[in-house]
Amino acid sequence: MPIDPNHLLARDFALIEAAYGTRETILYALSLGIGGDPLDPGELRFVYEDALAAMPTMVNILGYPGFWAREPDTGIDWRRIVHAEHAIVLHRPLTPAGRIVAKTRITGLWDRGADKGAFLQQTRDVTDAETGDAIATVTQLSMLRGDGGRGGSDGAPPAPHVIPDRPADAVCDLPTLPQAALLYRLNGDFNPLHADPAVAKAAGFDRPILHGLCTMGIAAFAALKTMLDFDASRIVGMRVRFTAPVLPGDSIRTEIWRDGDVLSLRASVPARGVTVLDRSRIDLS
Repeated sequence: MPIDPNHLLARDFALIEAAYGTRETILYALSLGIGGDPLDPGELRFVYEDALAAMPTMVNILGYPGFWAREPDTGIDWRRIVHAEHAIVLHRPLTPAGRIVAKTRITGLWDRGADKGAFLQQTRDVTDAETGDAIATVTQLSMLRGDGGRGGSDGAPPAPHVIPDRPADAVCDLPTLPQAALLYRLNGDFNPLHADPAVAKAAGFDRPILHGLCTMGIAAFAALKTMLDFDASRIVGMRVRFTAPVLPGDSIRTEIWRDGDVLSLRASVPARGVTVLDRSRIDLS
């Protein structure tokens, strides 16, 4: 069954209410590789319950609706989905424990042609279950490689961020574990692309790949480590463009440029000569 643009744009998602606590906050940080240096008090801040701080990018897993593209009503060729861009806006600092309500909606479907696929944008609003106050807005842009030529929304996805034309102000190299994808999926993203070699091969990869949102979290931590003295409250927004997958076990190099309250980011895997994040940014308070 091919996609029906009208159905997708009007698709209703269940309201998700969920609680999280120190265990989930620590697990998320550990799945990014934080805590690799047990003597670094900055890293310990995110993996030890005494004065625990939450990584801003943890909002990506709160109220996550699951891998809904596999559901029969969508018509999406889910094996050919590519996570293209992702953005978060934090309306307040994320606490290390709380109860949230989240609602997902489809906010764009841009057709690129029968042989070029389509862009699908989904947006999730995360609010405090106790007060109703907005916590964050999470926006995901996916490339549906097998679902072009069906029509969709007017307009186009947002224009990408522009990286400054000068050498980076800081560079941070961070390793990933060979089992990083198996750890990250415990946060709730069970797409088999990140665990099952057969699914990865069917999607065109030699082996399971790391979640793009794990790469995003690692880049955010690189910025906290090198530019922000581990002060997570400074990050109020982040937007990344995925350009190549990370393989679990890769070391990621993040280049960072600072211009006022904007950090521009590019991340690569030097050992394989690939750029994995480009034209990305963090917004500071």
